[in-house]
Amino acid sequence: MIPELGNFSLILAFCLASLMVVIPMAGAVTNNQLWMSLCRPLSSGIWVFMILSFACLAYAFLQDDFSVNYVARNSNSLLPDRYKFAAVWGGHEGSLLLWVLILASWSYAVSLFSKNLPLDILARVLSVMGIITVGFLLFMLLTSNPFERTLLNTPLDGVDLNPLLQDFGLIVHPPFLYMGYVGFSVAFAFAIAALLSGRLDAAWARWTRPWTNAAWAFLTVGIALGSWWAYYELGWGGWWFWDPVENVSFMPWLVGTALIHSLAVTEKRGVFKSWTVLLAIAAFSLSLLGAFIVRSGVLTSVHAFAVDPARGMVLLTIMLIVIGASLLLYAIRAPVVKGSASYTLTSREVFLLINNIILVVATAAVLLGTLYPLIHEAIYGEANRVSIGPPYFNTIFVPLMGLLAFVLGVGTFSRWKKTSVSYLKQQLSKILIASLAFGIIIPVVVTSEVNISAIVAVVLALWIVFASAKDIFDKTSNKQNFIKGLKALSLSYYGMQLAHLGMAVTILGICLTSHYSVERDVRLAPGESEIIGDYEFIFEGATLVQGPNYQADRAVIRVLRKGEEYITLEPEKRLYFATGAVQTEAGINVGLFRDLFTALGDERGGGSWVVRIHYKPFVLWIWLGAFLMAFGGILAVMDKRYRSKKTVAQAELVNSANVNSTPKLATET
Repeated sequence: MIPELGNFSLILAFCLASLMVVIPMAGAVTNNQLWMSLCRPLSSGIWVFMILSFACLAYAFLQDDFSVNYVARNSNSLLPDRYKFAAVWGGHEGSLLLWVLILASWSYAVSLFSKNLPLDILARVLSVMGIITVGFLLFMLLTSNPFERTLLNTPLDGVDLNPLLQDFGLIVHPPFLYMGYVGFSVAFAFAIAALLSGRLDAAWARWTRPWTNAAWAFLTVGIALGSWWAYYELGWGGWWFWDPVENVSFMPWLVGTALIHSLAVTEKRGVFKSWTVLLAIAAFSLSLLGAFIVRSGVLTSVHAFAVDPARGMVLLTIMLIVIGASLLLYAIRAPVVKGSASYTLTSREVFLLINNIILVVATAAVLLGTLYPLIHEAIYGEANRVSIGPPYFNTIFVPLMGLLAFVLGVGTFSRWKKTSVSYLKQQLSKILIASLAFGIIIPVVVTSEVNISAIVAVVLALWIVFASAKDIFDKTSNKQNFIKGLKALSLSYYGMQLAHLGMAVTILGICLTSHYSVERDVRLAPGESEIIGDYEFIFEGATLVQGPNYQADRAVIRVLRKGEEYITLEPEKRLYFATGAVQTEAGINVGLFRDLFTALGDERGGGSWVVRIHYKPFVLWIWLGAFLMAFGGILAVMDKRYRSKKTVAQAELVNSANVNSTPKLATET
């Protein structure tokens, strides 16, 4: 009965979403206040029914209801309860349910926290989000229903959850990733609403910024958690390998980063309006592309949910309709938007534009590398398949990110509208000298070797850090009290600086662990050891242990540091009962400046095993930097300016003062 209740809730949510598409939009067109006001209760109703549907599926998993096909394929009676709950989104149908639940949650959040938004804009925004909701609910009900039952010949037990997914990473990674993916639908909806209403102005940019920052922060955390999960779960010590599914989550992040900066220009100066709208459309379009790639089977990946061309065609149709319709509307409406603000080649506007160009070029490079094997196969056939690996991506992406880091430091000291070259030289000369000096000295002193790539990375990271520190000092130095000066700065400013600091930390982590890691695969018998630097890894043997739904060979590896007892690591090689799958669980000692990573390979007889031993300096900084960036985005969302009743008036005042153009499309034409 519970699964039927969940299915019925999906149907009711679909009906309410259909009403939200039509009634509020019709009200906005006809200026009917009552019809427009219905957008809030409709979004609330969709959210309630989606929560109920999700709870019903979770109940089916926790109660081992194997009459539900999806539960039987993705669970097992021996599976621990925490993984039974996470298995709700461990397969295609359930992950799609989570996707729509999060979409409904974003819609409800917009209705709840947009009390100062003009009612006609809110009605259009929620109607656009309703269109997306209708599309995905229809796809789910017709092709991917998670509540389908097999009442006859119900299996006695389930197939089990993929052993790769039986990990804490499954509990946290997909929800955060989807919050970011789907969150860009809000920026997309605001962009479409602005095009429909003609209010493509600074006020629109200010309404959109907090939602974009929130989605970007969630996606940053989601990507970081996915990288961390791959690092410790796959057993090879890597944190990123340019897998197609990794790429499709990274591309919306790159475009979303560009969108955040472009929105700042549109809000402050009233320029780049058309470009900002295009970025909002592109960010959500790339999220839809990710859903298509993961679920269609067009590209092979360890992260893909299913190989199902029929479902893929439906998703492709939804994606083409959404992207095609939005681009058609953009082509019709956006060209008439013009900003008359002037600025010089050394102004902040130009540096932010360069920032956008670099990020978009990087996105295009990743997109080409991801889709090229598919295009090549379509032209030359399956017999001539090709693959694009890390060398391609690293060759293009690394120089672009280096240029981005340099531009970031220069842009920190540029001013709106006009910045003199002499002023930039004055501000940046000491920072450049300090970055070069410390960037060369630190790697050479610490490692006793000259590695040009590592030196460049440290120089760029210090360039960002010193620029941010000087900017904060300059903004507080003219205050009588330093603490009061710090308090006077806005949360959005601190969010920006924290995100930039996070980028510097991530750059250091990526480059230093890439150049200074030591990786060895060795055969060790009990009592034998391997030395890496100051650490000696002594293999004490492996014993058989029992888990809740698996048995494992657990090794004991004692680690000595400079001859003294330091820690003990216990990597495992697990055999899962239900599927017979073998899974590696690494033994890792995490440190701020280095990780000690061990994993079991194959048994070689006589008690000896192949053991993978890695010394990975600064690898933790990759994820620390990502979380700093995400926290910076959250700080920006918390800025009170975005919730002030004066938001619209202030933004329109900025628009009229700086741009000298009216916010209505009709008058701008």
